[in-house]
Amino acid sequence: MHSILYPWQQAAWAQIQQLRGRWPHAILLHGPEGIGKTLFAEFLAQSLLCEAVQSDGQACGSCASCGWFLQYAHPDYRRVRPEILESDPDADGDEAAAGKSAAKSAKPSKEIVINQVRALSEFLNISTHRHGVRAIVIYPAEAMNVAAANALLKSLEEPGPNTVFILVTHSIEALLPTMVSRCHQFALTMPDRAAALAWLATQKIARPEQFLAEQGGAPLAALEASQSDSVLLQEEFLQFLHRPALDGALKTADKMQKTAIPLLLSWMQRWLYDVFSFKLTGKIRYYPRYQKEIKQIASGIAIASLLKLLAANTQRRAVADHPLSAKLLIEDMLLEYSTLCGTAH
Repeated sequence: MHSILYPWQQAAWAQIQQLRGRWPHAILLHGPEGIGKTLFAEFLAQSLLCEAVQSDGQACGSCASCGWFLQYAHPDYRRVRPEILESDPDADGDEAAAGKSAAKSAKPSKEIVINQVRALSEFLNISTHRHGVRAIVIYPAEAMNVAAANALLKSLEEPGPNTVFILVTHSIEALLPTMVSRCHQFALTMPDRAAALAWLATQKIARPEQFLAEQGGAPLAALEASQSDSVLLQEEFLQFLHRPALDGALKTADKMQKTAIPLLLSWMQRWLYDVFSFKLTGKIRYYPRYQKEIKQIASGIAIASLLKLLAANTQRRAVADHPLSAKLLIEDMLLEYSTLCGTAH
């Protein structure tokens, strides 16, 4: 866990401190991925438990409660997240951000399941260890399956005394409306470009402007992307997209078959968005370095064909985690793209 908030979070922190002394029983932090929502949530939880809160509302970092919290061992704190994140004690499911780890399986779950929510019952029914507040952070909240979400609803409807739930989501529309309505909603927004680039400069990454654009302005996602092993594969994928050909589709699919399908689909989604955006508005969001190539593709493809590609990409995202055959899915995607865009270059 980071020792300080990110620079762009300071204003939001000051705003949420207006609730201090009258904390709602449930807070829903929502906003885009890659901006540090989970870190913010854990900072808030730590400050609720701190025994010597500073004047700005941040935890002192040195009292007994802070010591326990930073080791994920505070008796009045629980963190609920998918089992797959438990393999990394510092991962946060949002952008690389206590409770006992869920039992490990051969294929850890990407969902928050009902047993994890039920496990909170005993915690909620006993007195707090420090005679203060108990804090529960749940992230990403949209990872709760239906049974888990319904189980949590009961706790939100009948909250125990001195309990604060902090839910984190980057897809508020994916949550049950009844759950959202029982929470105090607090939006965390994307930092402006200058602030994001200033922070990335401190991280000393190459091509910060490129990675920030490709991640839609999210600085933490940009940092993660810059350090990814898939940078060269992404470049090869984009090279194919601006020079589509049927024979090239099969060769590219062969090279990409071991790449995570959700990652490939995200690259495709951003590319198609840029082509669509340029065709309608002349603007490019994710890949400005490919402006010439995107302009060429956009000039030669019909709106109906673009919409078809976007719809197909959305359908593939629905099965991205469990494709029957990764290679066949990639081949189908690239062949369809080549057929519809091959005359545009």
